[in-house]
Amino acid sequence: MVSNEQRRRQLAREKYLRQQQRRETARRKSRQRNVVIAAVLAVVLAGGGAVAATGALSGSDKDKKDDAASSATPSAAPTSKAPDPCAKAAKAVAGKKPKKMSWKKEPAVTIDKSASYTMKLETTCGDISVTMDAAKAPHTVNSFHFLAGKGYFDHTKCHRLVNSRIYVLQCGDPQGTGAGGPGYTLPDENLKDPSLKGGTYPAGTVAMANQYNPQTKQGRNTGGSQFFLVYKKSDLPPDYTPFGTVDKAGMKVLQKIANAGAAPPDQTMNTAPNASVVINKATVGKS
Repeated sequence: MVSNEQRRRQLAREKYLRQQQRRETARRKSRQRNVVIAAVLAVVLAGGGAVAATGALSGSDKDKKDDAASSATPSAAPTSKAPDPCAKAAKAVAGKKPKKMSWKKEPAVTIDKSASYTMKLETTCGDISVTMDAAKAPHTVNSFHFLAGKGYFDHTKCHRLVNSRIYVLQCGDPQGTGAGGPGYTLPDENLKDPSLKGGTYPAGTVAMANQYNPQTKQGRNTGGSQFFLVYKKSDLPPDYTPFGTVDKAGMKVLQKIANAGAAPPDQTMNTAPNASVVINKATVGKS
């Protein structure tokens, strides 16, 4: 027969084991959360730079660099330097610079919201076509239609490749630094799209970078011109407007760029692609 003292010790032991299990579960969840936060900041950093440059936040260029550096988290695992598969094409267009353009407010929405639009990116690494859904993201698609029509993206380089935790190529900054933008911001759209279920952005998704910080929950509706193309399924919370899908041929181009790897982080923690990815021309029209 079990004595009262033995029973008390048994209950205490069981309680201790339950506490240890809860603590281990909490530690595991914390590690997973920190990985996600680190990956998210990879997108937030460039998005934040874009907003600062547009005037939504004030400060000098030095302030912007300091802010970016202080909020940065290393995002891409540097790979060994691989041959640049786009060097020859990039050399042929060297010297062509993006236009310097800025607008005080978002352009009026003039696109057909019931239509599907296609954005074609003619890059030094190959053509990437993106089918855009105007019904789900009218402000975003309208902005790309407007900016592409002005030649805003022409001769801009894709400045960031992330190949750890999340897998994206980021483009859309005429400055090529992650600190450029069109001078206006866009509202978040389509964040409840079924494709984002489970906190993942499927391969082929094209979405907006922004300044949203999941820790402070500040920075909503801060998209500009910077966007990222997902070349491999990435674990990200649904905080970045998904507005398009890359075609099959474009996915092959993205994979070629990804296979070349990323450079080590620079002083602002940006990890540039080893491939020389330059958008020679961007066009948007009805599909």
